[in-house]
Amino acid sequence: MSAKERQIILLDGGMGQELRKRSRYPASALWSAQVMLDEPHLVTAAHRDFIEAGADIITLNNYSATPQRLARDGDPALFATLHQAALAAAMQARDDSGRDVLIAGCLPPLVASYHYEVVPDDATCLGSYRQLVEVQSGVDLFICETMSLTREALAATRAAVESDMRVWVAFTADDGDGTRLRSGESLVEAARAVTAAGAEKILVNCSVPEAVTTAMGVLAAEEVAFGGFANGFTSIAALQPGGTVDTLTAREDLGPQAYADYALQWVEQGATVVGGCCEVGPAHIAAIATRLMNAGYTLATH
Repeated sequence: MSAKERQIILLDGGMGQELRKRSRYPASALWSAQVMLDEPHLVTAAHRDFIEAGADIITLNNYSATPQRLARDGDPALFATLHQAALAAAMQARDDSGRDVLIAGCLPPLVASYHYEVVPDDATCLGSYRQLVEVQSGVDLFICETMSLTREALAATRAAVESDMRVWVAFTADDGDGTRLRSGESLVEAARAVTAAGAEKILVNCSVPEAVTTAMGVLAAEEVAFGGFANGFTSIAALQPGGTVDTLTAREDLGPQAYADYALQWVEQGATVVGGCCEVGPAHIAAIATRLMNAGYTLATH
């Protein structure tokens, strides 16, 4: 099979930042989960816009609704309610679109993005991820997302594999060294560990595009399906556990076409899954879809 005969799966973009742009309320520590309570129609609309842009997979808007984050920033009693609302919003968007897209369940970092040092012990991780898997019944696959530490990724993978669903694991790489996780651990070794635990694809997300490009080159040497979806932040250093995204700044050099340049490069490196993370909106996904088709690639319909 030639490179151009590979089918490319197009993911959606970053829901959290997209909702920040659309919401009339200030940012909160609960981030995108708060919108599920205040303005759920915005979530459905954003999902629908990503589908119309060409995404074949949309991801539930439940990233900040973990047991740990609700205990710290919100109300643990809202756990099931938030997930039910997130699933309903995604399904409504799919129905409205008329397209048979897949809905991915999200298994995010339990305590905070990027901060591997606050990951709970292994038993707590596994128990919490089992709760997250159970409450997302009805999704088509799971994406363990923004994993900065191998053992947290392993707990999420094991919990998802127990559900007999397809499991993809997305690591967040060091912005200055795409060969390593933010914990400093080897990306290759982390990828091998979760693949052995049952992960079907290895992705790299929520890192600068340059780091994702490096990571794609590393994963291309492995016998695993891989892909990437970068963020558009200048730096993530200011975001602390319990903080809000208002502390972060978007790059000004990553418009839709510039971002699509990176995505096309990842596909040329062998990636079969591309999309976007924070600060990557529907226009970016549409640009990727157009560029891939113009380059002769076939977009998958799962």
